[in-house]
Amino acid sequence: MHKINILNLQDFISGTYTNQTEYKAFSPNSINKQWVISDPALNSLLSEANRLIGELNAFSQIIPDVDFFITMHILKEATISSKIEGTKTNIDEAILNDQTDIQPEHRDDWNEVQNYVKAINHSIEELDKLPISTRLLRLTHEILLSGVRGKNKNPGQFRTSQNWIGASLKDAIFIPPHHSEIQGMMNDLEKFIHNEGIEVPHLIRIAIIHYQFETIHPFLDGNGRLGRLLITLYLVNKNILTKPSLYLSDFFEKNKAYYYDNLMAVRISNNLEQWIKFFLVGVIETSKSSIYVFKEIIKLKARLENVLMPQLGSKLQKGQLLVKHLYQNPIVTTKDVAPALDVSISTASRLIGDFVKLGILKERTGFQRNRKFVFEEYVNLFK
Repeated sequence: MHKINILNLQDFISGTYTNQTEYKAFSPNSINKQWVISDPALNSLLSEANRLIGELNAFSQIIPDVDFFITMHILKEATISSKIEGTKTNIDEAILNDQTDIQPEHRDDWNEVQNYVKAINHSIEELDKLPISTRLLRLTHEILLSGVRGKNKNPGQFRTSQNWIGASLKDAIFIPPHHSEIQGMMNDLEKFIHNEGIEVPHLIRIAIIHYQFETIHPFLDGNGRLGRLLITLYLVNKNILTKPSLYLSDFFEKNKAYYYDNLMAVRISNNLEQWIKFFLVGVIETSKSSIYVFKEIIKLKARLENVLMPQLGSKLQKGQLLVKHLYQNPIVTTKDVAPALDVSISTASRLIGDFVKLGILKERTGFQRNRKFVFEEYVNLFK
């Protein structure tokens, strides 16, 4: 019989420093163990987090056409997770479909956000064919860095040189393990993800997985974004979420200093419990926020369907199609509405005009031509 390693969270030793030429790299210890949780405060947070993530999941299952709204959740996540890494794109820019509408100095950032959206969507789809694995993570990483900053840093490949966090290797805040150790450590992480022989609650497990992934830092670039994306991938893969509706980047960005400090505290002082508590608070706060957004979407949807749309009279059917289009594309022009609804430019223009009169759309350019219209009340829910 295979022996299961049992470890109390309080007895965790995070790793050791290994001597390399002119520096010491941190080698994290294995995480594929049966973890024992004895802290009542942590168990209380876990219970609350599980309750709220269950409520969030229920909302994502009862809302009709929920995939339309998930699109906006993904755009928000892509924007904020990229912002943590230094991009300047905001949600208003992220939802634009054409980079020619973006100021030239923001286009690189916009492309990074669009890559993140593609990476999320692709990896969620791939879960039907592939388990969470180093192969899936490498495929996702390749999409993340394709054609943007980091495109020359071996997209889709584990690093074959040393990386670090800080201005230079000599004064680095943190130096991840030597590249020769990465494959073994990622194998251990993958085994922990899928180990059904241990009883570790899923939210505890993904908190530890995220910490370990960021500590291994297996790629030359994009580790932060991919590590945060991995949280949602895990929750969907393990059927904790039916839809990818929970993203922690907003919480991490608002508490950026604590995010990094708590990760470092594990490496420096073995304080894994504090990191898990912080992570669970993130799940609680983010679930509450996402539930609120879903409730507001239900209210907005009801007002549109019961109060505003009936005022369209004979145009009601086309109006309903336009509303559905707006849930996924909340900034529109006459030129993109016409083919989406299979109507003429003039019909699309009149329908948009009706939506402006009803207060559903607002014109945002002030131009006479090439005007853009925004579903502002909806977009504001994701800010």
